[in-house]
Formats: sequence, structure tokens, C-alpha cells
Amino acid sequence: MGGLSLFLTHSMSRWKGRMIMTETSELTTGQIADRYLAVWSEPDPAARRAAVAALWAPDGVEYIDGGIQFRGHDGLDARVREAYEQFVATGAYALTSAGDVARHDDIVTFTVQLTTPDGEAAWAARIFLLVGRDGLIREDYQLTVKPLAA
Repeated sequence: MGGLSLFLTHSMSRWKGRMIMTETSELTTGQIADRYLAVWSEPDPAARRAAVAALWAPDGVEYIDGGIQFRGHDGLDARVREAYEQFVATGAYALTSAGDVARHDDIVTFTVQLTTPDGEAAWAARIFLLVGRDGLIREDYQLTVKPLAA
């Protein structure tokens, strides 16, 4: 599922009348979605915490159905840890993508699923991410499209 790597883009710009090459680190749309999926499946607490900090802005927020919010790295780390322990660590589910990632300017959207070992999507949510110029998630909206059966 991706990793935390960035790719470099090169551009030419003028500085004091001379053309110079500059580098900009920027995540591709697919890398953002891959990193998002990976953080929810990370078993190591320290690596998971580092992944949260590398993915969300320090004041980032996640909104889920019912008006529940998780704010900042501490709140997001607790949220991701709880979801991991409840769904992924048990082996009951894997978090997968529906393969429908799209981007428009600073909005990235895709569908995530809790998939059973036999490949059935038991739950699904549409994710809408508002990404800052630094590539970090500012706002994360998780809207359930297929509820988990009781």
C-alpha cells in the first residue's frame, strides 16, 4: 500500500534574471489514498503515530457520521488506534480501497471498505479529504455508504 515516500517535481523559475531549477515535494493523488489506507492498518503503535503525524496537519480534523469529530494528532491517533484494534487487528477485516480515487484541486475522494477474509465488502465509506498546500490533510470527512451489519 504505498508508503510514506514523496516524489519530486522540477520546475524552472527566474531568480535575479537567471533561470534556476527548483524542486517541490508533492504527493500524488494515489499516494495520498494509499497512505490513508496504510495508517488504518499499521500494527506498530509508534509507526502508526508517526504515520498520523505525516498524513494529517497538526490541527487536522476528521468528521464521521453523527457529527463525531476527532481533532489534532492525539485525537486522530486515538481514533485510528481504536479502529485498528476493533476491526483490523482481530483479523476479521482488512481495510481496502474500491479503486475510485479522484482529485479536484485540494479535494481528494475515494471509497474505503472493511473487507472480510473471503473478499466481501462488509462496510464502506466515501472519504473526502481537504488537503493543504503542504500535502497534509486539513479536513477528513468519512460518510458511510454501506453500514456494517449488526
